[in-house]
Amino acid sequence: MIINTGMRTDISAFYSEWFMNRIREGYVLVRNPYRQDWITRYELDPEVVDCIAFCTKNPAPMLKHIDELKRFHQYWFVTITPYGNDVEPNVPPKEQVMQDFITLFQAAGINCIGWRYDPILIDSTYTLERHISDFDTMCKTLSGYTEVCVISFIDLYEKVKWNFPQARTVTPKERIAFGKAFAEIGKRYGITIKACAEGNDLAPYGVDCNGCMTQETFETAIGCSLDIPKKKSQRAECSCVLGTDIGAYDTCGHLCKYCYANYNRENVRRNIRQHDPKSPFLVGTLCEGEVIHKAEQVSWLNNQLSFF
Repeated sequence: MIINTGMRTDISAFYSEWFMNRIREGYVLVRNPYRQDWITRYELDPEVVDCIAFCTKNPAPMLKHIDELKRFHQYWFVTITPYGNDVEPNVPPKEQVMQDFITLFQAAGINCIGWRYDPILIDSTYTLERHISDFDTMCKTLSGYTEVCVISFIDLYEKVKWNFPQARTVTPKERIAFGKAFAEIGKRYGITIKACAEGNDLAPYGVDCNGCMTQETFETAIGCSLDIPKKKSQRAECSCVLGTDIGAYDTCGHLCKYCYANYNRENVRRNIRQHDPKSPFLVGTLCEGEVIHKAEQVSWLNNQLSFF
């Protein structure tokens, strides 16, 4: 199975101490975000965890633990965008994140790391022209350290509308302009542009629209074929293997305006206060009378070497 650490929050950036404590103790407890009384225990054991997927805007806190994590297969997506503190208040400077990306590449290898440039939004500051210019600069820096860059456009979920009321949808014409320009730039630097849950509209312009965290992505990282059970994606247009996420909503301290995982800052502050690095939960503790359900975990490795 695959354990995911980055769909609900950024564990790498804010909870690396907690995560490593979980790795050392060999298990984690997770509350179902839609049913708080349902608690699942996942074993963090390489015998059943085929890969740990990291999605982060700041891998730096985890870099010192890379050697300890090497007993697990890993895949890293690092999000690096052109936005400043006006949109991403607590994300480190892009130049630093790109250097950390290169350090991570040196430890994990090119098959185990990818770059995300998303979500793409347009306003008076972050125009189409600026995006294209900044993307070219970033590609130049990251060329040779990744073969993949995933793009997507801002989705106006209710949480996003609440926290970022001035955000607008990127039009179909603008999407095509982005896809065409980014694919051309990526080709110059040896970086394949992949679209995340955006349909196939950009395929004619050279964008790979087959998904980002796909079975092939993980098989390439692991070097082995996987027999993954059939499971519906969270969204019909998504073909990714999302795995099991051990994070919690309303806990990400980046406080990005476009975030779908935080409802508001007060919730985040409250949950951060309740975080204990020694707890098996990311937030809070086990209450009296609560029942822990042990997850059914099996390895998906079919033990046939892959030529990816």
